[in-house]
Amino acid sequence: MIYAIGDIHGQIALLEQALERIEADGDQDAQVVFLGDVTDRGPASREVLDLLITCQEANPGWIFIKGNHDRMLHWYLEPTPKHDLRLRLGLNWLDPRLGGDKTLASYGVEVREGRSQRDIHKDARDAVPRRHVEFLEGMQLSYQTQDLLFVHAGIRPNIPLRKQREEDLLWIRDEFLNHTQPHEALVIHGHTIVDSPTHYGNRVNLDGGAAKGREIMPAVFEGKDVFVLTSRGREKINTDIK
Repeated sequence: MIYAIGDIHGQIALLEQALERIEADGDQDAQVVFLGDVTDRGPASREVLDLLITCQEANPGWIFIKGNHDRMLHWYLEPTPKHDLRLRLGLNWLDPRLGGDKTLASYGVEVREGRSQRDIHKDARDAVPRRHVEFLEGMQLSYQTQDLLFVHAGIRPNIPLRKQREEDLLWIRDEFLNHTQPHEALVIHGHTIVDSPTHYGNRVNLDGGAAKGREIMPAVFEGKDVFVLTSRGREKINTDIK
């Protein structure tokens, strides 16, 4: 049995609720996989990283997948900030639409008009603990079991996992989302918001919209059955094939 948690986006209360539901479900030794985008947009990215690091230390078998937002934060904290080329011209990680400003605010770094980019970057590097940087650096791009493949955004169809590009694992949308044929394993992902966790036959999307303040519903994978943990307990996800 494996649990999975979709995008968190700096929502500490929603993350705590999700972990409580896993604990209440009853298997203390089960593996938990986090699908990335743990930071940005929400108000408490620092607190989320603190909690995830604590979880990692207590549960060495838990898996932490890197999302595109996690990589943007990590790249920003390098000695010279690295810009993600997947962002359209004129858009950078500090833009409120991406939420880097809220992430830095959780560390006490002020991002406002009139402050120089150099000063903001210096304050950020001073404020973010080294263990947070190391955690971001150590996040995995994917995790695979015999029947399940966990990634952040998805995969490029019909290409073996070993040949997938990091950019696709972190960013892909339409080519993956529109593909209806089976993959080499059932793909578990986030990155693209849906109204609630959804099973499409060849993939399961767990990004239920925490970036917009919606609850995080962990999924449970037990054999070929997939459940979500709601306030009422386990509910099976039926396949939605269009």
